Amino acid sequence: METNVGSMTPAAPAGEATLGSHLARRLVQIGVRDIFSVPGDLNLTLLDQLIAEPELHNVGCCNELNAGYAADGYARANGVGACVVTFTVGGLSVLNAIAGAYSENLPLICIVGGPNSNDYGSNRILHHTIGLPDFSQELRCFQTVTCYQAVVNNLEDAHELIDTAISTALKESKPVYISISCNLPAIPHPTFIREPVPFFISPRLSNKMSLECAVEATAEFLNKAVKPVLVGGPKLRVAMAGAAFIELADASGWPIAVMPSAKGMVPEHHPRFIGTYWGAVSTAFCAEIIESADAYLFAGPIFNDYSSVGYSLLLKKEKAIVVQPDRVVVANGPAFGCILMKDFLQALAKRLNKNPTAHENYRRIFVPEGHPLECRPREPLRVNVLFKHVQRMLSGGNAVIAETGDSWFNCQKLKLPEGCGYEFQMQYGSIGWSVGATLGYAQAATNKRIISFIGDGSFQVTAQDVSTMIRHGQNSIIFLINNGGYTIEVEIHDGPYNVIKNWNYTALVEAFHNGEGKCWTAKVQCEEELVEAIETATGEKKDCLCFIEVIVHKDDTSKELLEWGSRVSAANSRPPNPQ
Repeated sequence: METNVGSMTPAAPAGEATLGSHLARRLVQIGVRDIFSVPGDLNLTLLDQLIAEPELHNVGCCNELNAGYAADGYARANGVGACVVTFTVGGLSVLNAIAGAYSENLPLICIVGGPNSNDYGSNRILHHTIGLPDFSQELRCFQTVTCYQAVVNNLEDAHELIDTAISTALKESKPVYISISCNLPAIPHPTFIREPVPFFISPRLSNKMSLECAVEATAEFLNKAVKPVLVGGPKLRVAMAGAAFIELADASGWPIAVMPSAKGMVPEHHPRFIGTYWGAVSTAFCAEIIESADAYLFAGPIFNDYSSVGYSLLLKKEKAIVVQPDRVVVANGPAFGCILMKDFLQALAKRLNKNPTAHENYRRIFVPEGHPLECRPREPLRVNVLFKHVQRMLSGGNAVIAETGDSWFNCQKLKLPEGCGYEFQMQYGSIGWSVGATLGYAQAATNKRIISFIGDGSFQVTAQDVSTMIRHGQNSIIFLINNGGYTIEVEIHDGPYNVIKNWNYTALVEAFHNGEGKCWTAKVQCEEELVEAIETATGEKKDCLCFIEVIVHKDDTSKELLEWGSRVSAANSRPPNPQ
């Protein structure tokens, strides 16, 4: 059995089938409709060839870092994304975004316009390099953050290299790097004349015997437990196992929680959803149920210093079943390999005894959360009041994008309605990611209105591509939370470097707008102004890009950030072990 991941695209007529047109058709076949680019002298001919493809739309970005972040956001909504930059000065600029996509298991095609094919091996020094005749620096940098690298500097093997790169990105669900010599894209070649066959990627299969043994051992372990629980992790996405996880939850009757980086991957309207498991900063009553359980199944977890709150989780390995995309570990052992998570969860669902004990315990101890204190008239706005109103805004027609920083903690507490998307970059945690990601996600998810939460410090890193959102007619709502600096860093370790120059953010966005396109801005300082701004953004300005600057006190943070920051700080500042 084979999986067809694209549909037939008619080839260009003989004599017009060029390397560039072949690459363009391949991108369309795998579902890419928008490429995010920054032009440079070595990718201009390639861009000509790509935009000649009627089904491919070019989104020109202000810089390469944002183009990479946009391709990341696009891949989250679309399944795969692509960006096009120029050699070395563009490639090394986009590198940080590609590393972030690698950490999140996103298939992303990073295409670079490379040197003229005649310059390879010529001992010449080229511009856009560090001044050495060896210009493999860019390739060597990308080898560490992509799963495949193709350097196309002759036409004979270009077809094979491009096809291998793109299919590897899809199979591995990771970024790949394709460098194409600047003098090759417009040249026809016999290997491109025939109509390109759509990609057929053989699906990966579980080893049947390993699967049976793993299910047997796990079912025996879990059916003995008195109050077992389920926790979803971020690798549910790459394993495409979200539906199988819910199948297991329905069959078992256990409560389900998510790790913070898996928010949005498990439906929160599920009757047994108990919130986010994040150690000391978990949803109320969630950690108590998880950590007091006598068995827990983690599906696709990443236990890093952030998700473990400075290594402070109260979990025991001997109680845990850890299911990764292709591997299962039962307590302290045994481990079973060559098993796909989806197959394992579906098979396990048929073998578990229904056990509602842990969920009944949760219902017994649960007390509904409090509400923020009522605001006095014209009282300066508090962050908890902001998110009370944001919660009321949300519907299945939205997707939330949360920037690295306190937005992680505030957005984590939002209850997502059915169908509401949610994205953030927790493993890599690059500030400024959300501006480009909002651009890319909105370009792919045309059926959703994006609501982004960005701190002032993060916004200053990547602000300029708000202009690209306006240029392409997007109608996202951006809440710029202005608390006067890098608040997440303040709570980890304060210093004068965490204070930044305050900008007139709404005036900046008005300058980007400059009378072209649809854009509306508001500056809010109290609840009355916030309510009015939300009504306008969701009413008469619903077709505009809406930018709402929310001014709050510099010390107004979620209580979770205060706790988390002190624990992460303690982990960061551990003294060296004695030698």
